[in-house]
Amino acid sequence: MSEEKQEKTMMAQRFRGFLPVVVDVETGGFEAETDALLEIAMVTLRMDEDGYLHPNETMSANIHPFDGANLQQEALDFTGIDPFDPERDAEFEIDALSSMFQTVRREIKANGCNRAVLVGHNAHFDHGFLRAAVARNDIKRDPFHPFSSFDTASIAAIALGHTVLAKSCKMAGIDFDNSEAHSAAYDTYKTAELFCFIVNRYKDLGGWPIASAEDIDD
Repeated sequence: MSEEKQEKTMMAQRFRGFLPVVVDVETGGFEAETDALLEIAMVTLRMDEDGYLHPNETMSANIHPFDGANLQQEALDFTGIDPFDPERDAEFEIDALSSMFQTVRREIKANGCNRAVLVGHNAHFDHGFLRAAVARNDIKRDPFHPFSSFDTASIAAIALGHTVLAKSCKMAGIDFDNSEAHSAAYDTYKTAELFCFIVNRYKDLGGWPIASAEDIDD
């Protein structure tokens, strides 16, 4: 292995310079461009000296619906969110995202990575709402890769034979309280635990580092 590669952190080596950051959103519908973003949470990850992945810092915020946002009653009934409850202590999208992005950029630098990659359960949904909020608020320093993501529903299907978050967690020996589900903070942390379990299990089975890693170009 080259001297340059030896100087990279284990996190940077493991994901080709990407820092996985777990994201979950709760929304007022299914259309990222038109429906309200109501909750968002992110969990950063850390890698210990033995190369095992762990959840690190959790960030979460309740979000004010943007001006003109659609709120579908079916979605609100599903999540149990009252967007206009004054006790939600909601933030505007730009304030919540700017604060979270600052933390993500700090972690990217600390881990010697180039940028973040979104990890989500059915990641396309979460990534779509995040990208729409970034565009809506004209946020210039989005630390996330614009289109790549790691989908734990797909990864769990391969590793555990299931795609549902709650059942995948239970199969992995991770506690899951259905009464807490559909809270962005709770679902994000459970997704982080699931992602770490699968990555670490793959390592234990000899899947990483792969024998020919030094022969693979970036």
